[in-house]
Amino acid sequence: MLEGLLQPQHLLIILAVALFVFGPKKLPELGKGLGEGIKSFKDGIRQATAEQNKPAASATVEAEKKA
Repeated sequence: MLEGLLQPQHLLIILAVALFVFGPKKLPELGKGLGEGIKSFKDGIRQATAEQNKPAASATVEAEKKA
């Protein structure tokens, strides 16, 4: 169903439409904001994963101390 959805021709058309809609001055700002948002999202996922793994690791250490 989604085969060939993002072919190079499609990406060029999307870029051209974005350039037309936002203009050449605003496009770099949008790209920068999008990059920062993705970085923030990845950092949040890493922190959430670390917090989930942290209690399991401390429980393992406590179990080893008792044994």
